[in-house]
Amino acid sequence: MSMKKVLLLLSAFVGASQYAVHAGEGQFTVAVIPDTQYYTDFRHQTDAGFPFDARELFFDQMRYIAANAQSAGGDIAFATALGDVWQHPSERMPAEYAAKGYKHIESFLTSLPQIHPDERVKTIEMPTARQGYELIAGKLPFSVVPGNHDYDANWADSRYVPGQKPEFPFGMLAYGGLKNWASVFGAQTPFFKDKRWYVASYKEGVDSAQIFEAGGYRFLHIGLEMAPADDVLQWAESVIKRYPGVPTIISTHDHLNPAGERRPISAVDFHAVDPSHNNPEAVWEKFLSKNDQIFLMLSAHQYGQSRRVDLNQYGHKVYQIMSDYQGRRQSFVNAAPGRSNEQETVGDGWMRLMKFDLSGPKPHIQVQTISTYFKSTASKLPTYAVFYKAAEKPKASDADFIAADEFTLDLDDFASRFASARVKDAKKGK
Repeated sequence: MSMKKVLLLLSAFVGASQYAVHAGEGQFTVAVIPDTQYYTDFRHQTDAGFPFDARELFFDQMRYIAANAQSAGGDIAFATALGDVWQHPSERMPAEYAAKGYKHIESFLTSLPQIHPDERVKTIEMPTARQGYELIAGKLPFSVVPGNHDYDANWADSRYVPGQKPEFPFGMLAYGGLKNWASVFGAQTPFFKDKRWYVASYKEGVDSAQIFEAGGYRFLHIGLEMAPADDVLQWAESVIKRYPGVPTIISTHDHLNPAGERRPISAVDFHAVDPSHNNPEAVWEKFLSKNDQIFLMLSAHQYGQSRRVDLNQYGHKVYQIMSDYQGRRQSFVNAAPGRSNEQETVGDGWMRLMKFDLSGPKPHIQVQTISTYFKSTASKLPTYAVFYKAAEKPKASDADFIAADEFTLDLDDFASRFASARVKDAKKGK
């Protein structure tokens, strides 16, 4: 089937109704935005010779969320972005890290164009990110957490020479400084300052908390920096204690890998560089498993998708879900078929919609993966497995591959666990 015919079929399937989604009583959606770094990357715009402006895929995602927000008559009550909003650092190493004795060595990783410091992050990528989030500002509560690419600086840690040890074949990247981040998404920026739903922040807004009401319940969301240290986890726990009994969602950049393990990438391990950072397993042991209000953990960072469910110390389920589509590149191939041998990735507009239904005797979340580029869900795109399975889950069947992106979570203990958090008249779009 030709690409033109595929797109025509998709257009007929989705139509204009995709921008007028309505929810019944007890139903609402949380939009989950994975890594957008390749959309905002200055190298991926027509001014830099890219075949199209990748930023438009990012803007389309934001427009979709705005058009389907509860305040616009839709069903999206909250949006959470999982980090790596932009691509480049602006410096090699902040002075405070050099003063601590960190040293940089040149490596294959730091020679990559997407890793090398560039001032255009400040003049192109950060303004693009700001412009995108302005499209949803005032439409609904939202959160944005920093990923490793959002740090001011990165370097190759001199203690990890590439190839010297088998567990670190590419060496180790290190990251520091979040001044750039705070200038766009800090607690005092127009996005969050004086917003009633933005209820707490730490470290100038690097870590933050939001409250929203939907589906007859009050929810707490906490966004955490990557590999949070103990003081960050203690702050987050203090926020939870301020809202006893409220179902709590946590977002962070890195938690699960594509195999569903709580394990960082070998070349990006904050705990290995600085033991004061907690790796994902330590975050589970110290924080997630100990706070019974947490029922959902969202992350991105590692290409692909995975999920797992573990019982916390109280015997209740904690759903942990990873999604990251930045490795997808069909939009690039479609725009420049003669350059298909180039290994440019973009993301193809894919993101997650978590559709809650708390109205009946069996509360559940229907997870959908949608693309604003293809105007389709994963299960409705005829070529979904053809486009992506070989790179992401080559051993999976087509059906299993799609099932990794569209599935249902049964919240079988939700009603009894969070009865005290019910509200009589949830204010949509608070």
